[in-house]
Amino acid sequence: MIDLYDLIRNIQKRPAMYLGQASVSNLRTFLAGYCFARRQLGIPQTSQEQRFAEFPIWIQQKFNLTSNQTWDRIVMFFSQDDRAALEQFFQLFDEFVHEHPIELQADTKTNPIAAARTQE
Repeated sequence: MIDLYDLIRNIQKRPAMYLGQASVSNLRTFLAGYCFARRQLGIPQTSQEQRFAEFPIWIQQKFNLTSNQTWDRIVMFFSQDDRAALEQFFQLFDEFVHEHPIELQADTKTNPIAAARTQE
């Protein structure tokens, strides 16, 4: 099964295939739907999903804002257009992941590959 960060990387490679239109707002809507579907199916959050839940707060801190705007609107505000905002998201996402690494062992309950690696 593909994990959240791999899904985001796939979207980066072919945004129109996943989002219809290369739009940061469409990306946020897509990711919200992904999380909603997993909750509806009773699938527990992975470490990546838990960590990504911190992304909106990180965006606010990054842009030195205290706002109840969604992260896509904040990124859009600081971009020239929606396509540029989407590209900006991927750059910000890379920075976020770099600053907030996930320990491999945290996903052993939901990721059989991680579980196998911890037993080696």
